[in-house]
Amino acid sequence: MSNSQHSGRFLLIGGLGAVFASLCCLGPLLLLLLGFSGAWLANLAALEPYRPVFIIISLAALIFAWQRIFRPIPNCQPGEPCALPPVRRWHAMIFYGVLVLVLLALFFPYLLPLFY
Repeated sequence: MSNSQHSGRFLLIGGLGAVFASLCCLGPLLLLLLGFSGAWLANLAALEPYRPVFIIISLAALIFAWQRIFRPIPNCQPGEPCALPPVRRWHAMIFYGVLVLVLLALFFPYLLPLFY
């Protein structure tokens, strides 16, 4: 499996972890902003105990993705996806997007009182 495929998987894991980590806090606010209401929104708060686990998984996946994307690749042959700068540039842009999601999931509970 190529280095590019590994970094893509780690980015996906990091993004999913960030989404799950923010479901307890950011999810109800976004649903309210979209016009959804109901007592069932409180059920999303049941995910709060799992938030640290999802954040740790996301951060670990981002560390592995960072190693695959930004560190030099010693055994990369010309023509492989790891040698193509556009592929690495695309993965770097996705990495920064996922990093923003993880940071948002990490700090949003502290910023949440500003929105209510």
